[in-house]
Amino acid sequence: MAAAAPMAAQIGGLTDPRTDYKPGKAVMVVGCQRGPTNEMMLKLWKRSGVNDICGTVPVGPKGYMEVEDIQRVADLCGKHGVKLMMSEINGLASSYIGRASNPSIMMGKSPERDRAIENVCMSLRNCAKAGLPAVKYNMSVLGVLSSGRVEGRGGSMGRAWDLSKAPRDLPLTEAGPSMGDAMWERITYFLDRTIPVANEYKVRMACHPHDPGVPPTGYRGVDRVLGTVEGLKKFVSIRESPYHGLNFCQGTVSEMLQDPGKEIFEVIRFFGQRKKIFNVHFRNIRGKRDNFVETYPDEGDVNFYKAIKVYKEVGYPYMMMPDHMPSHPDDPGGHQAFSFSYGYIKGLIQAMQNEG
Repeated sequence: MAAAAPMAAQIGGLTDPRTDYKPGKAVMVVGCQRGPTNEMMLKLWKRSGVNDICGTVPVGPKGYMEVEDIQRVADLCGKHGVKLMMSEINGLASSYIGRASNPSIMMGKSPERDRAIENVCMSLRNCAKAGLPAVKYNMSVLGVLSSGRVEGRGGSMGRAWDLSKAPRDLPLTEAGPSMGDAMWERITYFLDRTIPVANEYKVRMACHPHDPGVPPTGYRGVDRVLGTVEGLKKFVSIRESPYHGLNFCQGTVSEMLQDPGKEIFEVIRFFGQRKKIFNVHFRNIRGKRDNFVETYPDEGDVNFYKAIKVYKEVGYPYMMMPDHMPSHPDDPGGHQAFSFSYGYIKGLIQAMQNEG
């Protein structure tokens, strides 16, 4: 069994989702996942009212996150009154497979993937030793797909995906044919080896859905099996554990739906009631499956006040953070857009708390 983790003030500390969730209470917090985790960004987040973050912990020369590096990042956060609650694990980002820093897992090639998965397991053990309660990751081959950008308010530009405008003559990716059975094999192979470790060491593993979903016939030879609600339900049922759940990107899940403004609330309720939401990307869109544009949180098709009431209903207790904000050349780092969203989310949380 895992040794007891130190409960430093600047790091989240190991907790259990089964007792963290408080149905009917507004116990969520505003969060952030932007990088790098440095002095400038920590001061910016603190000025924006962000006290909890998903930070950037480097992968060491041995191929996994070291306890000392986790604690060093946590100490830097603590210096600014910010708590380290989560980190991406071992470079499993939403990257195109040809640019991924850790591609072997989703390429399904052993023994390379076995070594990569063991490094993930070592990172999980070290997270527990440092007291870091959660990690996020992606099972990505295609990365984040886009068909262009669409102009919005104030001249800002939002990422769009219109399947009818997406090029159809692109070659297969470096992962080769990756249709349903192959994708599920690679995902299950990973979960069979990592979730028992996460369960033993009490570290929550939060997987991001595929952004966006594609038709079952695939795109570039890839069936994005985590690009439907049914796919996500199947995913959380594999290797059942209270520490196996979702980095619930509300924007990405909205992209899966035909009428997100009406359908998203029951999806939040389904996963929230089962305590499978470990992090929320509180992002909005305008449109529907196969044809949408990302927006500011207050102008998309999903009513965020109604959405956060459902998170309160199920008692979701972790971070709610902006993601993929519209961009503008006068805001090259995106700081204006993200600060607007931090404040918007914080105001919604306070409204829920004031309602009792």
